[in-house]
Amino acid sequence: MPVTPNLVCDVAIGQSTGPTQRVLGNLFYRGLVLLRPVHLNDTLRTRTEVVGLKQNRPRADGTASGLVALRIRTENQLGEPVLDFWRCPMIPLRDPTTSTGHADRFDQIPDELDPEQVAAALPAGWRLDRFREAAPGPHFGDIEVGMSYEVIGRDTVTSAPALARLTLNLANAHTDPGASAHGRRLVYGGHTIGIAAAQATRAMPNLVTIVAWHGCDHLAPVFEGDVLSTQLSVEGAEALDGGGGLVDLRAQVTAERSGSGETVDALDWNFVALMA
Repeated sequence: MPVTPNLVCDVAIGQSTGPTQRVLGNLFYRGLVLLRPVHLNDTLRTRTEVVGLKQNRPRADGTASGLVALRIRTENQLGEPVLDFWRCPMIPLRDPTTSTGHADRFDQIPDELDPEQVAAALPAGWRLDRFREAAPGPHFGDIEVGMSYEVIGRDTVTSAPALARLTLNLANAHTDPGASAHGRRLVYGGHTIGIAAAQATRAMPNLVTIVAWHGCDHLAPVFEGDVLSTQLSVEGAEALDGGGGLVDLRAQVTAERSGSGETVDALDWNFVALMA
């Protein structure tokens, strides 16, 4: 039985947090392609490589931080590649007065997905015609570029520390409010993305699977008790030989703060989904 793609990504990201246990926040993900399906009882192993460092300007309060470009490669128990992508966390400097000299431009991080890699990652042998027969409602042939969905049902963020622990995430800011720059626990970014994916499937319940991410930007922190809502739009569509196709989707997520009622833009996630 295939495992949901977001769980695969969450575990891989969690396994990559060894170098970033003191993270202040994760800024973005790029070039993520699910290279092959993961099934129950598969074993995942992740290698995290530091490929770039950039020191930020010191803040007025005297604290200092830097950006770390990470390349993350995950494989299964057979040594087969499952994921290969980049993410960019921000971490504090041990000594705020230090000038590290690190000023990398992160040019090695791709701005666009490799179409050949995405095509090669499509699940082989899946009977999309059978999916169309079994699942009522709109499928790929009913989708048009420019369609937009405002998902009515919102979700309250709960159990954030538990999810961080279950996905092997070592970042202290997700479980210890004293380790967060915000003075309260920071919700793991994969949690926010997972809620966006759940809301996307309410708007388009006949998504077969998620194949890749063009990119994902965390625009603001998310905290326990925030209420998330998603605007989903279709930004591209590509028919596949034999039926079905790929759709480029953009999920723009806002967070209504618990207590204050303030609403902020929290996430901008551009991903590729397979439809029958």
